[in-house]
Amino acid sequence: MGSAKYAELGTFLRSRRERIRPTDVGLPSGPRRRVPGLRREEVAQLAGASVDYYNELERGAGSQPSEQMIAALARALRLSADERDYLYRLADRPVPMHGGAASHVHPGMLDLLNRLTSTPAQLITDLHVTLVQNPLAVALIGDHSDFRGTRASLLYRWFTDPDTRNLYPEADHDIQSRALVADLRAAAARRADRDTEATSMISALLDVSPEFAAVWAEHDVAFRRDDRKRLNHHALGVIEVNCLNLFTEDGRQRLLWFTPAVGTGSANLLDLLAVIGTQEIVEPTH
Repeated sequence: MGSAKYAELGTFLRSRRERIRPTDVGLPSGPRRRVPGLRREEVAQLAGASVDYYNELERGAGSQPSEQMIAALARALRLSADERDYLYRLADRPVPMHGGAASHVHPGMLDLLNRLTSTPAQLITDLHVTLVQNPLAVALIGDHSDFRGTRASLLYRWFTDPDTRNLYPEADHDIQSRALVADLRAAAARRADRDTEATSMISALLDVSPEFAAVWAEHDVAFRRDDRKRLNHHALGVIEVNCLNLFTEDGRQRLLWFTPAVGTGSANLLDLLAVIGTQEIVEPTH
């Protein structure tokens, strides 16, 4: 990457960092801030980077940032879609298609997610690609941040990777399959005709999954706005939850959050989930 472009990348990051108030990203403002906006270490923490690495980026030095790091920085700095694309170009990385794991996250949705600290919640695309999870969502359904390409979609993994289904009791698999396919048909219809992302996924699933092909042939269509689900947790057993969705105006992104189902013991289980987080529960030995 050219040194001039790298220097501009550092300058751009610094300018975006200085315009953000700590309270905008859920951080305390504090009485002794000598610099405008966020501190470098705060941006590094929000983006999941080391402080030394982020410092190198702002100095226009260091290694070329990965596409995943650029996406994380764009979210941490609350960049607009145009600013995010500009950051990709400064880093000599291809601007990702909308809908993938590196999609620009709607700032309002991200702000809402950051305020949901006591319930599992995550941001997903209309093709069920997870964009951001809060810690309780990771504890409840697992970390989805490492999936790439087509496998970034939970919907695609559902029909191609049997381990994905372990999250649900086997008796519920058929219900989930039908709900996912109906939701995909609705999402694909809402997208523009020139958008090939959904059609490519549908074509791939028709080729590799007879189950998907059979359900797709039924032509059911329905967005998933709210569901009642049973989820298998490795330590706490079955947790019954309500799954609620808030859609962006164009329908491309959803804020999904989980609440305990009324009339079950799930409220206590979710409280316990907040305590244990992602740690393993080890049975005592005698």
